[in-house]
Amino acid sequence: MSRILTKQELHNLAMNIVGEELEKKGFEFIAINSTLGKHPQFVCVDQSNQRYFVLVKAISYPDNPHNYDMIWMESFKKHAREQKAKVFYAGVGLQNAENPNKPVFLNQDYVLEYAGLQIIETHLN
Repeated sequence: MSRILTKQELHNLAMNIVGEELEKKGFEFIAINSTLGKHPQFVCVDQSNQRYFVLVKAISYPDNPHNYDMIWMESFKKHAREQKAKVFYAGVGLQNAENPNKPVFLNQDYVLEYAGLQIIETHLN
């Protein structure tokens, strides 16, 4: 019998999706933190050694995965500026494939809403 995925399992699924994209784009991972509620989830560098903080959020239906908490993001942008890092936000929408009003279950199909990495301008507030 299938069971509902926990918040941590949904977060891990979202991190796997984002991690695969980062690998395909050639980023090198410096640190990975999969603990729910700890940010950033990925610290990585590109080919020019520019540091990036990647914030991953697993979002359940009906919430919009492309929106984030603007007030919280301001404090994180300040931290990124201090570390000379750029910030990516990756909102990963996950919903039950058969009924969006039901949760996502282990080993069952789900619908993915993911627009890719969104650059967050750290010099703007």
